[in-house]
Amino acid sequence: MAGIRGAAAAGAPVDMTRLLGSFTNDIACRAVSGKFFREEGRNELFREAIDGNVAAFGGFSVLDYFPGLAKVGVLARLVFAKTNQLKRKWDELLDKIIDDHVSKASAQEQHPEHDQQEDQEETDFVDVLLDLQEGYNLTREHIKAILMCADASDRTHTQDMFVAGTDTSYIVLECAMAELMRKPNLMTKLQAEVRQKTPKGQQMVTEDDLGNMAYLKAVVKETLRLHPPLPLLLPHLSMAECDIDGYKVSAETRVIVNAWALGRDPGSWEAADEFMPERFVDIVSLDFKGRDFQFLPFGAGRRMCPGINFGMASVEIMLANLVYCYDWELPDGMRQAGLDMTDVFGMTMRRKEKLFLIPRMRC
Repeated sequence: MAGIRGAAAAGAPVDMTRLLGSFTNDIACRAVSGKFFREEGRNELFREAIDGNVAAFGGFSVLDYFPGLAKVGVLARLVFAKTNQLKRKWDELLDKIIDDHVSKASAQEQHPEHDQQEDQEETDFVDVLLDLQEGYNLTREHIKAILMCADASDRTHTQDMFVAGTDTSYIVLECAMAELMRKPNLMTKLQAEVRQKTPKGQQMVTEDDLGNMAYLKAVVKETLRLHPPLPLLLPHLSMAECDIDGYKVSAETRVIVNAWALGRDPGSWEAADEFMPERFVDIVSLDFKGRDFQFLPFGAGRRMCPGINFGMASVEIMLANLVYCYDWELPDGMRQAGLDMTDVFGMTMRRKEKLFLIPRMRC
C-alpha cells in the first residue's frame, strides 16, 4: 500500500500486475516460512522459480505421448533438463528457508532466556514441520517435498504452495480490478459498500469488517466464474471404471475438468460472458464449495483446493482495501471499452496485457 500511496501523490500509473503479484507472493511466503522475502531481496528469485513451475506444469511433455522414451537415457536427460534445473533452483531456495529456521531453533536452545520473546512470534508451516521431524522421521528432503506437495524422490513435477498461493490469488485480484474499471458503475457500487461498512476513521479495512460486505463477495465470485485462475483445474485420475451419461470411463484414465467452460455455459448462466456480480447477490446460496457443479473454480470433493479459505481471505482483504483507500483511473488516452481482457492459457490463465492504473487519494 505504501507504493500505491507514493504513486497517488505523484499521479503516476501503478503496474498492478507486478504489485498484486508481489503482495500475494509475500503473503504465501510469510505463511509458509514466516518471512517477507522482499526484505531480503529473494522475492525475484521466488518469482522466477514460480514462473518456471507454471511453465513446466502447463507445457507440452513428450513423455505423456511416448512414455517409453523415459527408458532412453540420453533422451530422458534432454526432456528433464529444464525441470532438473528448476528443481536445483527450488532446492537452493528451500534449503535457505530451512537453514534459517534451524538456526533460529538452535539459538533458542542456547539462549533459553529469550524463549518468552520468541514464543510471541507467529509459528509458520516450516516451524511445524521441524517440530514434527524427529517424531515422524522426516528428512530435509521430506520437508522440502511437503512444501512442494511432491514425492520426496522426484520433485520434477510439483504442485507447490508458493505457486498455488501466489499466482491464483493475484490473477483473481487483477481480473477483478480490470473488470471493475471496465464498468465504473460497479466500481462505484463496491466502493460505496466497503466505505459504508468500514467504521469511520479507520484507515484500513480489517478482516472483521468483511463479514457484512455481500457485494464484495459477489464481485470475487463473479471474477472466479469468468476468470478461473486454473481453467482446467488439476488433472485427476479415475480410480475405477465408471459410466457417465452413457460414456464408459476406464480405470486410470486422466480426467480434465474444464472449469472455464462450466462458468461460461449459457445453459447455466444468464448473459454468461457478461461481468454481473448481482447474479450472486440474488442467489446467495450459489457458492464455490463444490456443491454447485456449474461453478467449480476450486474443484470439488476430497481433491478440491485445500487453500480455498486462505486464498479467499487474501483476495477479499486486498480488494476491499484497494477500493476503500483509493479511487482509480485508467492511464491517459485509455477508455474502459479498450481495456484488453484477452487471456493467456496455460496451467494458470492470466491476462495477456499488464494492468496499469492511476490511484487517487479518496476525498
